[in-house]
Amino acid sequence: MRHLRFTSFALVALLCACAGGPPAPDWQGNARGSMDRAVAAYLAGDTRTATSELERARGAVASTGRLDLLARVELMYCAARVASLEFESCDAFERLRADAAPPERAYADYLAGHVQPSDIASLPGAQRDIAKGGSDTAGAAAVKGIADPLSRLVGAGVLFQSGRASPVLLALAVETASAQGWRRPLLAWLNVQRMRAEKAGDATAVEQLRRRIEVVEQSGVPAK
Repeated sequence: MRHLRFTSFALVALLCACAGGPPAPDWQGNARGSMDRAVAAYLAGDTRTATSELERARGAVASTGRLDLLARVELMYCAARVASLEFESCDAFERLRADAAPPERAYADYLAGHVQPSDIASLPGAQRDIAKGGSDTAGAAAVKGIADPLSRLVGAGVLFQSGRASPVLLALAVETASAQGWRRPLLAWLNVQRMRAEKAGDATAVEQLRRRIEVVEQSGVPAK
């Protein structure tokens, strides 16, 4: 099993064996396909499809009896929620925490904003600099250096949750979500920008952001 990575549409890195071996069993392909679709639908704001595909992914993995792999599925979905600024407790993972490997437990703590310094080395490399703390500027630079769009938004979400979201970070998160056409996180980050513009008394920015939010809201399935 390859080392755990949290990137968009990369369940293969979570569940599948290294290339070159015997054909993968059906459950791996089914789990990967369903998880890809669950995350894509969630980011698009299609909650009904996301929930349905997540249940299929859970079922495929549950057929193995591997609770550690099921914990990884839950964690990947929770990461997509953090990328969208939804910080509710990752209850589905927490029910499996005792069965999860140390890197997964560390990543869950990272998503919740309280990873222990001793666990930072267990995080995916792209997230370690973010977890180490530092200035808002350093945090934004660390996020900008992450190549994968979903991982970048996850890092931005973690910084936002810890009160380290600079205007540069907000702009980067908006740009990232916009480039991917991910309606749910885009609306979340645009609304943060709008609220900050309102607080600053920048009526021009507020109006521009209001128009942009309206366009995204009317573009497809309501993000609920």
